[in-house]
Amino acid sequence: MELKDKILSSYVAFENGVDINSDVHEIRSKALENFEKLGFPTKKLEAWKYTSLNAILKKDYSIFPDREKAIELADVKEYFIHDIDTYKVVFIDGKYSSFLSQTTHQHYDVCLMSSALNSPKYKAVIDTYFNKVAKQDNLTSLNTAFATEGAYIHIPKNTEVEKPIQIINFTTGSEAATMVQPRNLIIVEENAHVQIIERHQSLTANAVLTNAVTEIYAGKSATVDVYKIQNDELNASLVDNTYVNQKSNSVASVHTFSFGGNITRNNLNFYQNGEHIDSILKGITIVEGKQHVDHHTLVHHIEPNCESHQDYKGIYDERSTGVFNGKVIVNKEAQKTNAYQQNNNVLISDKATINAKPQLEIFADDVKCSHGCTIGQLDDDALFYMQQRGIPQKEGRGLLMFAFANTVLESVKIPEVKSRITKLIAQKLGVNIGFDL
Repeated sequence: MELKDKILSSYVAFENGVDINSDVHEIRSKALENFEKLGFPTKKLEAWKYTSLNAILKKDYSIFPDREKAIELADVKEYFIHDIDTYKVVFIDGKYSSFLSQTTHQHYDVCLMSSALNSPKYKAVIDTYFNKVAKQDNLTSLNTAFATEGAYIHIPKNTEVEKPIQIINFTTGSEAATMVQPRNLIIVEENAHVQIIERHQSLTANAVLTNAVTEIYAGKSATVDVYKIQNDELNASLVDNTYVNQKSNSVASVHTFSFGGNITRNNLNFYQNGEHIDSILKGITIVEGKQHVDHHTLVHHIEPNCESHQDYKGIYDERSTGVFNGKVIVNKEAQKTNAYQQNNNVLISDKATINAKPQLEIFADDVKCSHGCTIGQLDDDALFYMQQRGIPQKEGRGLLMFAFANTVLESVKIPEVKSRITKLIAQKLGVNIGFDL
């Protein structure tokens, strides 16, 4: 049975097994109808022209893994940012782990999506925010139809969360092949501030497919910083759909660090609904072998006097493939917009591939918009200069690549995250760096 047919045939049993209010049931049903009509994306779609899911969709995934496998903190501690105090919302094979988590309802909610969907206490918030900014495309609709669990974060007005929040999804290999679909809802009200670290991590050699959806709402003058660490096993593939709705004077940033996994597709969408908004999208990709990473971004400038900054760096070795498809839309009313988009790539191997497609759609006449893309190799002259001063070639190459990525790292606000990413980059490049950038 094909995966799509397996999913559709299991929906009735799934709905009977969850306790959910009627409004969400209607949203689910419509989402399933949409997925049934659209199916999985193929390369015939312009947005998926350079990324094929065919190979990974042939696996016989367990859609609702029910075998529970306990894991100890010592076994997974390395995947946490453990050198600072954080809230933690942890899931194992799609199910909440109270043992590994640290949640709260004091001053703000850092808890579970299942609680928010099922409790009358949260009904007004769910009715206002759930599935309102997410697109009705193939994989987002699939996630919506089966969304049961994930992180629910609600920060009230004028509140600063005193420590970062980590959202971590582990898969253990309790099934031969596992499909998980976490759904996160993050609401940051007026003048509130939160920092979030998100990670999907396979602990198995078995196949894993994660189809994640995160909706983020940044109220007036709110600040939201999100860090996505993607350094998974080669058997794991990820489609990460993130939607950000911003109000006036808000600042929202998403930093994406893609180092591991088989196929990784990041769909990142920002919608600016107000004036004096700043949207920041940055990423570093370092892959090798036959790894494939696709960044698909959208920033929609709807009202005047707003800014957006995109800066993506890619380093590709062996037969790896990178895709950057970035779009900026500036509405006619969005005068005085300042939109910057840059994608720079280094190909270490002549067999590596990068497909870049920066796009601007501008309907206003008083704007400052720019985009650029470069594809090249390391500077041989700079490498020769470093070797003349006693730096071995391998370390010289590593230093040049660190310098190449520094424009992304310098805007990371959590020092411990910056240190962790620096070490991951050093490991990927196979060099010893005695300092943090």
